[in-house]
Amino acid sequence: MTIEVARDLSHKMKHTVHVRNHALAVDEPPGNGGEDLGVTPHELYDSALGACKALTTLWYAQRKHIPVEDIRASVERDDSEERRGVYRLRVTLDITGALTDAQRQELLNVAAKCPVHKLMTQSTTEVVTELAPARL
Repeated sequence: MTIEVARDLSHKMKHTVHVRNHALAVDEPPGNGGEDLGVTPHELYDSALGACKALTTLWYAQRKHIPVEDIRASVERDDSEERRGVYRLRVTLDITGALTDAQRQELLNVAAKCPVHKLMTQSTTEVVTELAPARL
């Protein structure tokens, strides 16, 4: 799958991310030279973790017939040591439904195993950045 990111030339820094049939605005806040017309790349990264945990937990609950009514995930970032190689994310899951303590713990354990969590903590990501051929 290819994700395309295209600049919106009518704005200072805004770009549009195209994923399959979906589009998402990305920008920076005014303090970084943007106009705050979309989420920042860091916010996309952080939200991927929260979304993965919520979706994985719901998928598991539905599959195991655990009576979950709603799931909300909030993600808090501590990037105070990012330049030293430490980036902290704290995800809080708010799960409602007629659940036992054992079911709540089971769902928490499942959330800890979501694919994005594993990707962020157990995988080595290799990134290659290259230039497209020059256009005339």
